[in-house]
Amino acid sequence: MSLVKFNGNGKLPSLLDEFMGRDMNELFNFNTNWPGITRSQVGTLIPAVNIRESTDRYHIEVAAPGMKKEDFTLTLDNGKLTVATQQQHQEEVKDQDGQYTKREFSYHAFARSFWLPDSCAQNRIEARYADGILHIDLPKKEDAIPKAPTQIQIS
Repeated sequence: MSLVKFNGNGKLPSLLDEFMGRDMNELFNFNTNWPGITRSQVGTLIPAVNIRESTDRYHIEVAAPGMKKEDFTLTLDNGKLTVATQQQHQEEVKDQDGQYTKREFSYHAFARSFWLPDSCAQNRIEARYADGILHIDLPKKEDAIPKAPTQIQIS
C-alpha cells in the first residue's frame, strides 16, 4: 500500500498541482461510480472511508454525518460490497396568500464499492450506524484466522 501526503485541506500541494495540472489528477481516479471524482474531492462529494484489518476480521468505516441508518443500502453481489445512499430534501416558503416565494430541492447520492477478499466470510457481514459513521464488520473465515503456534513433541 502506498501512502499519499495531502495538505490539511484535502488537496495536493499547490506546486505539484500546478506542475502536473488537473488532467494528471484525473489519471489517479479510484473506485467510485462517478467518473471524474478525484482524490482531492474525497470527503466533500463522496464520504471518506477507513479500512483496517485485525486478526479475525476486516473493518470498514464510512464517514457520513447527518444521515440515518435508513438512508443506507448495502448490497453484496458476487464478492463486491456496495455502500450507497440517496437523500432528498425539499424546502418551501410560502407567502400569506399561499404563493411560493422560495422553493428549493436538493439531492445527494453516493455509492462506493469494495471487492472483498476470499478470506472474508460473506454470510456473516454486520453493519451499524453510530455518531455519523457507518461501521461494517467483515469476519474472516475460520481457516483464514492465524492459529496460535503449537509445540510438536519429538519422539
